[in-house]
Amino acid sequence: MRWLTQVNIRTIMPPKKAHPSERRRFERVKVNLKVQWEGVLEQKQGMLVDLSVGGCFVLTSHLVKPRELIRLEIEGSLTIWGEVIYQIEEMGFGIKFNASLGEAEELAQLVQAHKKPKNEGK
Repeated sequence: MRWLTQVNIRTIMPPKKAHPSERRRFERVKVNLKVQWEGVLEQKQGMLVDLSVGGCFVLTSHLVKPRELIRLEIEGSLTIWGEVIYQIEEMGFGIKFNASLGEAEELAQLVQAHKKPKNEGK
């Protein structure tokens, strides 16, 4: 399987222009998607509330550990692996995806589908 490099991800979803203090490289969108996730110790459900081609945030009260590998199934359609970057107890955790090129393309389509038009809310 061909794993995605930073160069390949950037051709799918170019990096956003961000404030110098911003660590994230990819545009993020607010979502409200059901997910099932499986870690080393448990298999649980949660809500995906923040998504980019590079990672996401999962709302769940269940514990994971930083650097734990997680299998994430997004609304029964896309299954992807990622690494826990941080965890907020009783709230959820952030994941950095380990995506193949095909998975990154599917993620880019999902992000695009949830983008709000620039004039919305004005």
